[in-house]
Amino acid sequence: MIKLIVSDIDGTLVRDGENTLNPEYYKEILRLREKGIQFAAASGRQWHSIERIFYPIKEKIFYVSDNGAYVGCYGRNLFLNPIRRELALAIVEEIRANKELDVVLSGPDVVYLETENKELVQWLVDCYRFEVKQVADVTKVPDEFIKVSAYKKHGVEESTAAIRKKYQDLLKITISGDMWMDCMALGVNKGAAIQKIQESLDILPEETMAFGDQMNDVEMLARAYYSYAIGNARQEVKAAARFQADTNVRDGVLKVLRLL
Repeated sequence: MIKLIVSDIDGTLVRDGENTLNPEYYKEILRLREKGIQFAAASGRQWHSIERIFYPIKEKIFYVSDNGAYVGCYGRNLFLNPIRRELALAIVEEIRANKELDVVLSGPDVVYLETENKELVQWLVDCYRFEVKQVADVTKVPDEFIKVSAYKKHGVEESTAAIRKKYQDLLKITISGDMWMDCMALGVNKGAAIQKIQESLDILPEETMAFGDQMNDVEMLARAYYSYAIGNARQEVKAAARFQADTNVRDGVLKVLRLL
């Protein structure tokens, strides 16, 4: 019996950066909850953004935000995995040194930006609906950090190759889509976060279903026997999953949920 369903958001439930979810998802998740099945939204997004996209049922789901660095529900943090401050600041300097990249520094509740890229700021606020604070110098922020990201409108994977090679043994680094490189503490990923939820609720991987499309979903898919890559997923993700659903724009995840 399925007891837990986990899904990525961007590229899986919606197009990248969209903040409107097909309302039929809310109905299906509530129907599944009536059968004792929990739902977790797992994303590189900030938890505020997850809560807003699932607002009608925000009290009924788990949030796995910042690629697993934050696990919570209804504005309440359950597990937090910060990066050592000196390491976070070192990767910030590496991203700053590459003029093609913008640095995005995430605290548990606020994303800090020092960029003059107004398009990026507006996109994070209006599309992702993040809680954003612009500062003169992100390294002076007196907060703990759970994720450091590099943003480039296109081609971030190629532009960050040297950074990823240098820090691959010090941080968990993942590429999400064509725009984001995300850095978390070692051991932090969506799969490890889902494992915490599974162990807390006494749920087995064999009782778990997961959906994803990008490389930051691979560990999460490994925590579910019923692992689905959606139709528009990267080939590496399709190879890691046992099953395949339709594309995000054709509500592939919703079709599978209805079968349950």
